Order: sequence, then C-alpha cells, then structure tokens
Amino acid sequence: MKFAIALSWMLAALAHAGGLQFTDRLKEIHADPAAATVTADFTFTNSTDKTVAIANSDPGCSCLKVEVAGGKLKYAPGESGLVRATFDMGNSSGTIDKDIALWIDDDPTDKPSVKLTVRVHIPVVVSVEPKTVKWEIGGKPDPQTIHIQMAGEKPVRILSVKSSSDIFSIQVKAIEEGKRYDLVVTPRAIDASGLSVFRIETDCNLPKHRLQQAFAVIRKP
Repeated sequence: MKFAIALSWMLAALAHAGGLQFTDRLKEIHADPAAATVTADFTFTNSTDKTVAIANSDPGCSCLKVEVAGGKLKYAPGESGLVRATFDMGNSSGTIDKDIALWIDDDPTDKPSVKLTVRVHIPVVVSVEPKTVKWEIGGKPDPQTIHIQMAGEKPVRILSVKSSSDIFSIQVKAIEEGKRYDLVVTPRAIDASGLSVFRIETDCNLPKHRLQQAFAVIRKP
C-alpha cells in the first residue's frame, strides 16, 4: 500500500515536471501509408502559481519538427498551451518512437524536465527481411536469401534490382507473382571486406514505397 501511494506521488510529480502539466506525454498515431507527414499535438497547462517558460526544445532528429503554438514561450499561472510535433515519415514503416526533450526555466542543459514521445504506426506495404545479409572474410560464400513480401491487397511486382557493387551476384525469384519474391545473394569472392546496396524498384502505386533497399556485407570475423 505504501509503495502504491509513493508511486502515485512520483507519477504526479513527473506529470507536473517543470511546472507544466501535460495531458499526455505519449501520443500514438496510426498513419495512412500514403501520407508524407503526421502531426501530434501535446496540450499543457501551467499548474504553478508563477510564470513558467519553455527555454529550449530538442526533437533529436531532423525528421521531426517541433513548434509551440503561436511561438509563445512564457505561460502565466493557469494558462494553457500546445506543443506540435510533425514527423516526416519518408519511406519508413513499422512502429517508430520519436522523443522530444523540453527544457523548462533553468533546467540543467543535460537534464530536460519534460520528455514527450510520438509513437507512429506505419503500415508495412513492402516488407524486406532481413534488411542486411552478412558473411565473414574467409568463410563459405554460400548464397543467402532476402525475402520480399507485398502486404497490400493489390499485387505489387518487382521491376528491377540494381546493385551498387559487382562483388555479389543476385537473382530474383518470384515465389508468388505480385505477392512474394526471394532475392538470392551470393558473394563472388569472400577474401576481403565489401558492401553492396541493392535498390529494389517495384510498381507500387504509392510513390514513397516504390523503392526499397537491402544490403550485403562481407566483414572481418
């Protein structure tokens, strides 16, 4: 019982960290696979009896843009505001967490008192697994397979696969046309380190998912 009370006090203190009480610290978004960006709004209220200022913010990633509504940084007691985060999804897929650090008043530079999280669930349209196949120098140059699966209802076909290096031979096998493919990768030699990027072009009707990448690496044991 004492532990439960102590935990509730701790959670309350965290919710009011820095004097700004946020309605939510975590926002979950289920994105449209065709969307280029998603937006999350974090509302807050100054729950103290003095003016509180947002001193700084750090989205931690160039793909995340953070704005305070109206550019307003100081809030009187009882006053409310909004922090908006806009995530540029690029060709990402799966579940992605992006954290935002906020410094309130005189927070130490290494200890922001507020952390907000945007959790984005992006449908997988074209699945590439594994993303990277690996060999060790001096090992056996056995072929390895990258599995490519189309998750949508409409068929998506592979148009071409181009390699950035000729140290690997590649072969595309259609397991189920428009649905499942295997990319078989075989090193031509395995006596030195090497890297290749495979550019997989499909006829997906969503431009951002049309091109996929996979990798092959030969490395030291």
